[in-house]
Amino acid sequence: MTRRIALVSDARGYVGPDLSRLLASDGHDLVIGDPADGLVDDLTARGAAVEAVEGVRDLSNPESTERLVHAALERFGRIDSATAFTGRIVVGRFLRSTLDDMRAATVGCIEAPYNFLRSVVPVMAEQGAGQVLVFTSAAGARPTPGAPLYSSARAGANMLVRNVAAEVADKGVQVNAIGTNFMDFPEFLKASRAEDAEGRARVEAQVPMGRLGTLDELAHFSMAFVDGTSRFATGQFVAFAGGWA
Repeated sequence: MTRRIALVSDARGYVGPDLSRLLASDGHDLVIGDPADGLVDDLTARGAAVEAVEGVRDLSNPESTERLVHAALERFGRIDSATAFTGRIVVGRFLRSTLDDMRAATVGCIEAPYNFLRSVVPVMAEQGAGQVLVFTSAAGARPTPGAPLYSSARAGANMLVRNVAAEVADKGVQVNAIGTNFMDFPEFLKASRAEDAEGRARVEAQVPMGRLGTLDELAHFSMAFVDGTSRFATGQFVAFAGGWA
């Protein structure tokens, strides 16, 4: 059986390395952006053919997504699933915000997924099949005190996913979003001032489940959207936030 081809835009941080390992173990060959040290060897040992593309973490640069797609088509000739990690956390109260703050949120949270979708979706529509997963934020599902611009921009990204999904549903292409919050990774801990025990406890108290989510959990949750086993869900936004959204 021909191995599926999965594109993971950022294999250096967040859930990218964990998801890449699961995909490799599940019979996928991979195109990965900016892999973490040792990851290519790990994926190869799991049986995957791997094409690594450097310098593409910033998806707000259209050239990043174009290079990822070009690498996939040059090496493997198709893309069966594609996963993007986007967003720039912009915090602070609305009454203290500036237009530059709003533009920063928009570039990171809307332009970046737009670029990714614009590069990947036409390829899959031409193929007549494909799965796209965009990681957004659960903050886009509800008002978020302390991050109103970020929340608003993430809501825009979630609606973008839904609109694109509706446009290409009849072409066999699935487009879905997972919105996270309260995840245990360095960038979130820093942005939430939760790097020490006291700060972590304060943040965990905001989560109905009383703890932060792990990247391993998120990787496993994501698989159904990209591994080819579930082909009848599209245009969905699913929160992964411990009951917060």
